[in-house]
Amino acid sequence: MTDQNKKIIVVLAGVLFLLLFFASAWLLGRPMLQFVSEPDRFRAWVNENALLGKLSFVGMMAMQVFVAIIPGEPLEIVAGYAFGALEGTLLCLAGATIGSILVFLFVRKCGIRAVEIFFPREKIEKLKFLQDNRRLNLLVFVIFFIPGTPKDILCYCIGLTKMRLGTWILITATARIPSVITSTIGGDALGLGAHGFAAAIFIATLILSIAGLLIYRKICQTKG
Repeated sequence: MTDQNKKIIVVLAGVLFLLLFFASAWLLGRPMLQFVSEPDRFRAWVNENALLGKLSFVGMMAMQVFVAIIPGEPLEIVAGYAFGALEGTLLCLAGATIGSILVFLFVRKCGIRAVEIFFPREKIEKLKFLQDNRRLNLLVFVIFFIPGTPKDILCYCIGLTKMRLGTWILITATARIPSVITSTIGGDALGLGAHGFAAAIFIATLILSIAGLLIYRKICQTKG
């Protein structure tokens, strides 16, 4: 894959994300701004436009994972606000799982040069846990279970390992739950007007994320 091909892939992925972003903004952003002080009315609008809004949001989450450099937390907060904590979490997990599968298959098809779009080869080689075939599944599950770790970028690295697609689907669909649900609960609290509780959730998430990054660095130093 040439440098020009890499740029084309990034540009196309960016364009697709922007299209999904503007579609979601049109469907969800306008009523959110209009009904921000009336969460019950906003959620009634969401229920009236249920299928289109949900499909658009799932597609946006999938593309966010594929682009990788775009943070997913703001979308997760919006999901909690718009759909509630439980449904918002399920929609986020559905989109993230679809995006993770696409990334996995993309890397399996294109190889390490696809990963080099985001990661220099030297940094990939420094991720020692990827070389630990015996504990790979466990270590990846732990990393994705902990809030604050760079999950979407790491999706590209997982495709380079010997992990099976079925195992990857199970891990990415379940291990992301703690990270997603903290954001959706916070968004749901904002929608209910419980700003103090939402602030407490976000502060706790920040603390957990800092701790998660420290654990992630420790795991990365683990020799295979």
